[in-house]
Amino acid sequence: MKKAALAFALCLGVLCLGVLCHGVMGSAMAQTAAVTSQRADDATRAVKLLAVKFSETRTAAERGDAVAQDNLGKMYRDGNGVALDYAQAITWFQKAADQGNASAQSDLGGMYASGWGVALDYAQALAWYRRAAEQGHVIAQLYLGEMYASGRGVVRDDAQAVAWYRKAAERGDAVAQANLGLMYMSGLGVEGKEAQAVVWFRKAADQGNTDAQYRIGLAYALGKGGVAPDYAQAEAWIRKAAEQGHAGAQEMVRKIEASGTAK
Repeated sequence: MKKAALAFALCLGVLCLGVLCHGVMGSAMAQTAAVTSQRADDATRAVKLLAVKFSETRTAAERGDAVAQDNLGKMYRDGNGVALDYAQAITWFQKAADQGNASAQSDLGGMYASGWGVALDYAQALAWYRRAAEQGHVIAQLYLGEMYASGRGVVRDDAQAVAWYRKAAERGDAVAQANLGLMYMSGLGVEGKEAQAVVWFRKAADQGNTDAQYRIGLAYALGKGGVAPDYAQAEAWIRKAAEQGHAGAQEMVRKIEASGTAK
């Protein structure tokens, strides 16, 4: 009897363990299925919301709302809620830009500068960026500065590049701040003000701009840009940029480590 009871107990234990394991596996599979279903539902809901947003934006745009026209242009340009269509993007950007919408003017400039939906035309890009920049549009000010710095669509003019970079930089644009720092470091469009370079690099770096972080590191390594040589600071900034994916900084870190000079 004892043996029979023991055998029965063992058998029951195995069965219970099987039921438990099956329950755990079944529960896990059920949860996975539920999560997959929820994600599918979320994706479907997102698509529906985008479709509704597109419809509402188009309706407002067709009524002549300049902001809606610009937003509709962006949706066509980015393929957001509708199939990507550069020609339609140009059409709606143009409508809003003609009403004086600065964002649309900047967007239209970007289309001409990229040759999207229209023939590449730097002169047109410059003209539209200027209209937006003169209204205080920060991104347009940045791009206008870049066009003057590179001589695209206009005779290269470093002083003008600095002036437009400064407008955007003073409004907090990190790329403009980094570019302005580089102009000071290179002495382009400015004279005798190299010490300002790291000031602007640091403003951009504090916003996470990796190119500025890298250039601060180079400034400390070379003792330029208004700072004395400081290899510990140089390495710290270069590593910070490298950790965020900056290719030049990553290559510099490899060289530092290969040379055995890393701290």
